[in-house]
Amino acid sequence: MDPTSQDINLNSPNKGLVVDQPESMSELPVEGAVGNSANPLPPGLTEEEAVDLQIELIKVEEEISTLRQVLSAKEKHAAELKRKLGLNPLNELKQNITKGWQDVQASNAYKKTQETLSQASIKTTAAFSTMGTALSRKLGDMRNSTTFKSFEDRVENLKYKVVGPKGNGEAGSPNDSNPTQDNAPF
Repeated sequence: MDPTSQDINLNSPNKGLVVDQPESMSELPVEGAVGNSANPLPPGLTEEEAVDLQIELIKVEEEISTLRQVLSAKEKHAAELKRKLGLNPLNELKQNITKGWQDVQASNAYKKTQETLSQASIKTTAAFSTMGTALSRKLGDMRNSTTFKSFEDRVENLKYKVVGPKGNGEAGSPNDSNPTQDNAPF
């Protein structure tokens, strides 16, 4: 292996490889050569320009192939490093989710939404508290009303009639000792 024939150009698709270069570019096989009648030259393109473009295309395709090989080697190396570090896809997913959630929480939209929901919660709690107080007051007013007291007395009388004077250890009705006979429906 002659060191002068080794390609050390870092931009070359053949870096580190021994390159057998033909003496002239005319020895290179070119697909769809210019003289091919099936592929006529595009308008405004000379035969020499077409050959140059074909050669450049071959070089670019070789570079792409080399880059794919390099990328594959780098991916294998990265996978090996991750394996040695104990990083597996599940751990990476957990880290990505955690980082994503932290990013969401740090965003202005999240902070504004959280603040709005907090204020809505405070207002809703106050509204329910006010409503509970009002409802409790209304029930208290209703219990003190004459209609409710009348209803309560009738229930007590009915209880006295069903259970009797000694039911539940009671000697009589708690309101009076002689219940009135009231046949009116309630």
